[in-house]
Amino acid sequence: MELHNLKPAEGAVKNKKRIGRGQGSGKGGTATRGHKGAKSRSGYSKKRNFEGGQMPIQMRLPKRGFKNPNRVEYVGLNLDQIQSFADKYKVTEITLELLVQKKFARKSDRIKLMGRGELTSALKIEAHAATKTAQKAIEDQGGTLTIV
Repeated sequence: MELHNLKPAEGAVKNKKRIGRGQGSGKGGTATRGHKGAKSRSGYSKKRNFEGGQMPIQMRLPKRGFKNPNRVEYVGLNLDQIQSFADKYKVTEITLELLVQKKFARKSDRIKLMGRGELTSALKIEAHAATKTAQKAIEDQGGTLTIV
């Protein structure tokens, strides 16, 4: 390698033409933006659903039904999942913090116990909600359920 064959790194040298620096530069006047229109103006940024001024598709399509803004989403945990969790980590008390710590649920999740499967040990369980069958199964085994 010698001085006469040195080259800048790939991508280091930008476009040689300076845009919008007068007529003499060859890229003056409209500065490669064309004549008039939104794209020629400074500060222009295209919105993601912009369709050239045509009514966007999500506004043209009919809206159906009702989305309840106050709906509470629950993450369902069945009794068999709770039992396998208790067996795996050898615990008798299952709290929401423990479920989050062991990555069984997220911190923001609301947990609802469901009735599938069966319990084989008495457990103290904390949850946001539970079905009647799950509640009955927990109490039949001698465990307790705390609704938070």
